[in-house]
Amino acid sequence: MNVGTARPPIWSYWIVLPGLMMVWAMTAGYLGSPLLPGPMEVLDTLVRESSSGQLWMHLGATLSRVILAFSLAMLLGTAIGLVLGRSRTFNALFDPLLVLMLNLPALVTIILMYVWFGLVEAAAVMAVVVNKIPNVAVTVREGARSLDYRLEQMASVYRFSLWQRLRDVWMPQLFPYLMVATRGGLALIWKIVLVVELLGRSNGVGFQLHMAFQVFDVSAILAYSLAFIAVVQLIELAILQPLENRSSRWRQPESVHA
Repeated sequence: MNVGTARPPIWSYWIVLPGLMMVWAMTAGYLGSPLLPGPMEVLDTLVRESSSGQLWMHLGATLSRVILAFSLAMLLGTAIGLVLGRSRTFNALFDPLLVLMLNLPALVTIILMYVWFGLVEAAAVMAVVVNKIPNVAVTVREGARSLDYRLEQMASVYRFSLWQRLRDVWMPQLFPYLMVATRGGLALIWKIVLVVELLGRSNGVGFQLHMAFQVFDVSAILAYSLAFIAVVQLIELAILQPLENRSSRWRQPESVHA
C-alpha cells in the first residue's frame, strides 16, 4: 500500500469537525465574552446573512475573483515554467527575477497595483495573479526538467508537432506537478483575494470582514470566514482530490489476488 500518497478518508471529517465544534462551544460558554461567540450565534448570523442575500452576493464576488485570478496564474505560470524548464538560457536569465518575485510580499504587490492602476477590478485581479505566477512557474519548471528524454526521442522520431508533444508527451508527465501547483495555488489565492478586497474593493468576503472589524462584530467575521472556507473545502473534496487520485493512480501497483 502506498501510504505516502494516501489522504485521510472522508469519514474522518465527521469525527474531527464535531469535536472542534464541541471544544468551541464549551470555550465560548466558559468565557461568556462577545469576542468569542458560540457556534449557534455564528449560525444565526450565517442564516440571517444568507436570507438577506448578502452572503451569496459577497461569496459570489470573491469566488469570481478567485476563479479568474487562479486561471490566469495557472496558464501564465505553466507557460513560463515550461520555457524555463526546457531552456537553460532562459532559466539563467530569468531565475533571479523569479526568486525576487517569490520573495516579494503580497501586501507590497497589492498596494503597488492599486497605486499604479487605481482601485479598479483589473488591479485587484492583477495583484493576485502576479503573486501566484512565480509559485506555479517554479513547480512546473521542476516537472519540465524531469521529463523522460526517451519519450522526447520517440516524439522526434515520429515528428510530433508542438501540440502533439504538449498533449501526448509533456502533459501526462507534468500532471502531478500541475496538481501540486493547483492545490497550493487555490489555498494561497483565496487568502490573497481577501486582502485585496479588504484594502480596495467594495464587495466580497474580504470587504465584509473589514466592515465587521470596524464594529468588532466577531460573529459576522466568523460567519463569513467559515462560509468561504466551506466553499473552498467543497472544491477540494469534489474536484481537486479526485484529480489528485487520478494523477497518482499510475504509481500504485495492481492488486495481487491469491
